[in-house]
Amino acid sequence: MEIYLVRHLTKFVYARPVKETAMEARMHPRSDSNQLCLKFSLSVSPRCRVFSYRDHLGNNVHHFDIPGEHSQLVIVAEALVEQQELGEIPHFLAPDAWRHLDALVAEGDYSEMLLPSEFARPTPALLDLARRLEVRRRDDPLMLLRQINASLHDWIAYAPRSTHVNSPIDDAITARQGVCQDFAHIMLALVRHVGIPCRYVSGYLYQEAEESEEATKPKPSPAPDGATHAWVEAFLPQLGWVGFDPTANRLAHHRYVRTALGRDYADVPPTRGVYRGRTESELYVAVKVSRYAELPPLDRDMPVPEDWSVLVERAQEPPMPATPLLQLQQMQQQQRKR
Repeated sequence: MEIYLVRHLTKFVYARPVKETAMEARMHPRSDSNQLCLKFSLSVSPRCRVFSYRDHLGNNVHHFDIPGEHSQLVIVAEALVEQQELGEIPHFLAPDAWRHLDALVAEGDYSEMLLPSEFARPTPALLDLARRLEVRRRDDPLMLLRQINASLHDWIAYAPRSTHVNSPIDDAITARQGVCQDFAHIMLALVRHVGIPCRYVSGYLYQEAEESEEATKPKPSPAPDGATHAWVEAFLPQLGWVGFDPTANRLAHHRYVRTALGRDYADVPPTRGVYRGRTESELYVAVKVSRYAELPPLDRDMPVPEDWSVLVERAQEPPMPATPLLQLQQMQQQQRKR
């Protein structure tokens, strides 16, 4: 069993006061599979009433409205998550796995995770990449997924701030560089292209101490402190939904904290909202994932990570580019563009 504390701060600063902000947030970790969210809190300043609901995929969504004039908005999400160890994933499946998969898909409701979506669609560049990487029905579904995971990791360089949240997959394919969102979207499109149901996962990644040290080496860490993360889950016979992280070329195991699932990033941004007023905004983000050997008392405030103040200061320089005018549609998976 592993216990993780996730603390996620989001701060919007407006050049001139706005009159109203309406926003929804997807920061509440899911309770499913091997993961259980034991405790969650969402604090908003200016103070307001926060409501919640679950969307059709079981994601926890919080929403609120701030009607008064304000010049900044601060959201702090805190979650305590327990994860049980996942079973071993084999290297390959039975010879009839493709037939078995097709039968399961025909009997189930997987169309939403098979059809093209806003950021994961079979563009000419994507289809050319599929040919280069030999993405076609061969071997068995699991072996193919492992190969796609590894091939994307090798084909595309991880480059912080090389794309933005609305970038189409063609940008990363053409430049052969991107961030975790790009890796996930490209893998989604490739996997759906061969008829395997596949979904986008938004969440957090706990970095082991030795991996954090590697962040100082030439190749950046796929999810350094201060950022959220994205990966992919594919549906397989006998195994169900299995997580793949092409950014790091590994299976998504117990150190991956799942917050929301969707067709792609457009379904699950950590924050999305609008405000009234003609002004610009700056966005600051700080994220910290800590691991605990034993469960802290649930009747007390969640502990503050030792280096939290450092992360908050780091989040404020430099700010994200200004966002103009009336509508601020915050798609925040890569807010700090790691």
